[in-house]
Amino acid sequence: MTNENYMQMAIDKAREGVKKGQTPFGACIVKDNHVIACDHNIVWESTDITAHGEVNAIRSACRTIKSISLKGATIYSTCEPCPMCFSACHWAGITKIIYGASIEDAERFGFRELSISNEAMQKMGGSQMTIIGHFMKDENIALFEEWANRKDKQTY
Repeated sequence: MTNENYMQMAIDKAREGVKKGQTPFGACIVKDNHVIACDHNIVWESTDITAHGEVNAIRSACRTIKSISLKGATIYSTCEPCPMCFSACHWAGITKIIYGASIEDAERFGFRELSISNEAMQKMGGSQMTIIGHFMKDENIALFEEWANRKDKQTY
């Protein structure tokens, strides 16, 4: 499998969430060339503001491997992780973040993001994570467009 395949899995999972009335965020976690979690945002479904795609994937991955350490894992996220999600990736020991759309892209679609880039948080916190941004950006922006065109969309 390739980075493109794993990102496409995150996109497909986010699209599944959008069809269920959720926001367009998904994440896929891979370790040792195996998908250990793939989840989408369920904030509205769960009435849990922390139920972002990345956090849900981290929770699932940790349960799957029965450990709180995801050292050596890569997370593929449809959007640049927010500060909460970046922190969760850091604390879990995720080695690499690959994201599609940027925080600024999310803001353009009406999401109230904190405008702190992953690179800035990495530098401030001394994190050793590798960050690759704007990966398959057009495909990830298309998720926001699909969501924006829904009549039943909710925002927070």
